[in-house]
Amino acid sequence: MAPNTEKEYRMSEVKDHNKNDDCWLVIGNANTGGPKVYDVTSYLDDHPGGAEVMLDVGGQNADEFFEDIGHSNDAREELKKYQIGVLKLSKEEIEQMEAEAAKAKAQSEKGGNSMLIMVLVVIIAVALGYYKTQM
Repeated sequence: MAPNTEKEYRMSEVKDHNKNDDCWLVIGNANTGGPKVYDVTSYLDDHPGGAEVMLDVGGQNADEFFEDIGHSNDAREELKKYQIGVLKLSKEEIEQMEAEAAKAKAQSEKGGNSMLIMVLVVIIAVALGYYKTQM
């Protein structure tokens, strides 16, 4: 019998599952169908990155970590096997997650502008250096 993937869990329930013999993760966001709860205990030894990587985020929202790694479609399909439910969020938790996402987006956009400015400064410096050597 397949586990009830629609069972709702609160973060307070998930946080206690952070050990080698009992490891749950929350992965998912608004772009991927919402946060889901996964019991990855039986997968720890099979994880290509090692058990320690998953244990470091056990009992936590590991979505950002999961997405930053750039997991393959095969990994995403494998993950589905371990879903045991969905994360139930209070209105305050939803607002906090939205605020954190907006802050992260603003920081990444700001970082992109800084990089552009740096590249332009380097190009101008090289052009000026070249111009002065040609005089």
